[in-house]
Amino acid sequence: MFGAVRLSLVLLILCGGVYPALTTLVGQVAFPRQANGSLVLRSDGAVIGSELIAQPFDKDRYFHPRPSAAGADGYNAAASSGSNLGATNKILSDRVAAAASALRAENASLTTLPADLLTTSASGLDPDISVAAALAQVPRIAKARSLPAERVAALVNDSAIGPEFGIFGTRRVNVLLLNLAVDALK
Repeated sequence: MFGAVRLSLVLLILCGGVYPALTTLVGQVAFPRQANGSLVLRSDGAVIGSELIAQPFDKDRYFHPRPSAAGADGYNAAASSGSNLGATNKILSDRVAAAASALRAENASLTTLPADLLTTSASGLDPDISVAAALAQVPRIAKARSLPAERVAALVNDSAIGPEFGIFGTRRVNVLLLNLAVDALK
């Protein structure tokens, strides 16, 4: 029995102390930006947000992210989760219908509605939208900012990343970084 207690203490020290300390050290040395949340900072050092977590943008002059099911008001990282609503669920169909109506109202020129502007991601906090979803919002943003739509569309295409390793996923844009790039346009 004494051997089992001793083994438990050794494993507690290794797994509960040494391993977490070692991985934290490696993360801070090798990947300090990522280990600290991939924060986006203003020139004065104030935190604007994280590249990894969506935040709401609702003004016409900004690209809007995917809807969020994280928390009562959405975009609450402490309440990150999917909605777990099935395709035949009335709550989900009502939410998608409301999102479609709002999207059509603010983007009158849309003929097709990108799915990622109508549905939430699994976490409810996906920071990216598809290039198609970003391009669908270009006329609204160009009008609100009095910019040529071609210039805003070019910015979307220049900001696109992926697919991963050239094959996984689709081309996408990070909404926070794209909105900061739009703010930088003159």
